[in-house]
Amino acid sequence: MNLKLFFAIFIALLVAGLVGIGGSQGGTLVGSMPVFLLCGILAFAINWAVFIPANIYKTEKFYDLTGSLTYLTLITVACIFSAPLDLRSGLIASMVAIWALRLGPFLFMRVRADGGDRRFDSIKTSPSRFFLTWTLQGTWVYLTIASALVIITNEKRLPFDIFAFVGIALWIAGFLIEVIADQQKLKFRRSIENKDRFISSGIWAWSRHPNYFGEIVLWTGISIASLPVLTGWQWVTIISPVFVAFLLIRISGIPKLEAHAKMKWGHEKEYVEYCASVPILIPKWPKQR
Repeated sequence: MNLKLFFAIFIALLVAGLVGIGGSQGGTLVGSMPVFLLCGILAFAINWAVFIPANIYKTEKFYDLTGSLTYLTLITVACIFSAPLDLRSGLIASMVAIWALRLGPFLFMRVRADGGDRRFDSIKTSPSRFFLTWTLQGTWVYLTIASALVIITNEKRLPFDIFAFVGIALWIAGFLIEVIADQQKLKFRRSIENKDRFISSGIWAWSRHPNYFGEIVLWTGISIASLPVLTGWQWVTIISPVFVAFLLIRISGIPKLEAHAKMKWGHEKEYVEYCASVPILIPKWPKQR
């Protein structure tokens, strides 16, 4: 393992550790271990365990499914050791579970249908680089779910308030946008006449990446619902939607998809016009043509 990869793994673990320590303040304990911190340890343990057979067989097919399993495990563990739950924490736990149960199998089936995930073509042949991706997934899950975990594991239980209403409403809106966008694209790609074409219909006429917009909105909603229960270092958990947005906008989401699309359709007038008229992320009602 070269120094750059070692440093990347170290930073991922350091950031997750700092969030784990901060989010544990004022949280429930199992023995002497904060439940919030225990969830962080489990996030990496699950991904590292699955990395072993994935590396042996050089396959990424269970990567996204493992991510969903990690979310579900963390939510379950947090709920068990933080019971009894109030209305806010019960609803938030249910929302995360619904999201994970929907997205994980959806991505898994898509990868199976495509025969693989091109993002891993040059990575899975290198054990050290492949290990980094599984470590980053552990970090991704833990930071993303941080706002939900702090609500569930917090010893402070507050009445249902405007923050909970607004947060849950945003989550519902974001979830619906993500689901509709995924289903519209899936239906589009299943049509033989659309083979190797880009989608510009439905809500994809409002945004070039509406599924990512929905993802950011739903995690922002959960963070808003968490605001009244936060004290002291727990405020570090609002990194959740910021991290999701940064990851999708700057790292693994939009930049790679935009580069691939430009390489594939950048020479086509129709695609150039589509990019010029449709926002890259935040939806805009399309003008009548």
